[in-house]
Amino acid sequence: MVRILVLEHDPTDPAQRLGDWLAEAGAELVTCRPHVGDPVPDDGLDALVCLGGHMSAMDDEATPWLPATTRLLRRAIADGTPTLGVCLGAQLLALAGGGTVEPGADGPEIGAYLTAKRDAAADDPLFADLPMTPDVMQCHDDVVTVLPPGATLLLSSTGYPHQAWRQGRAAWAVQFHPEATAAVVRDWARGHGVVDSRRLGPMLDEADAAAAQVWRDFAHRFVEVATRPPAARRTLPMVSR
Repeated sequence: MVRILVLEHDPTDPAQRLGDWLAEAGAELVTCRPHVGDPVPDDGLDALVCLGGHMSAMDDEATPWLPATTRLLRRAIADGTPTLGVCLGAQLLALAGGGTVEPGADGPEIGAYLTAKRDAAADDPLFADLPMTPDVMQCHDDVVTVLPPGATLLLSSTGYPHQAWRQGRAAWAVQFHPEATAAVVRDWARGHGVVDSRRLGPMLDEADAAAAQVWRDFAHRFVEVATRPPAARRTLPMVSR
């Protein structure tokens, strides 16, 4: 059985249905909660999932476990450990690889948004089978403004372009929240002081419904990749797009 280390940075953003989907595909989840004092381990078991949180990826003083998390992600990239970074986790993955994270120049993205596959997604083991324009649910203030050297952009949008990408052989990052339901995103929005937005209405419910299939299958593919012996994992082109 594949054992996946799940880094939970914030009690308001646990693995939620992403954890259910990973377990459904046959994975055993080992959850580390540094926000309650769990030490960040030195390795990510067979695979690693780094979740989101309210904190900034750049504020090591306010969130003292972030340097250890970044070191773990850097090692996972180098070792080819199957890794998935979600929102804050995606930003930490970018920083670990030499990318740049900054506050979003156009403000936060909160609610339902449309993304579009880039050409490179056609050859990616996780993203190839996604629809061409998947709906996603967002809640973030910071964005990755410069991808790490060698990263491959897989999903983009008309707002902030870096919505999903691959680093190294087997590390993927998604700026959005496949794990969250529409109700959870609305709760997060209220925490941001946002209560009246078209992106929190029927659009969000539609994105939620689509996620139940699109991102469930995505999670299953992640477990399938993690199940392969390291030597059998597909070598992917390291091309920036």
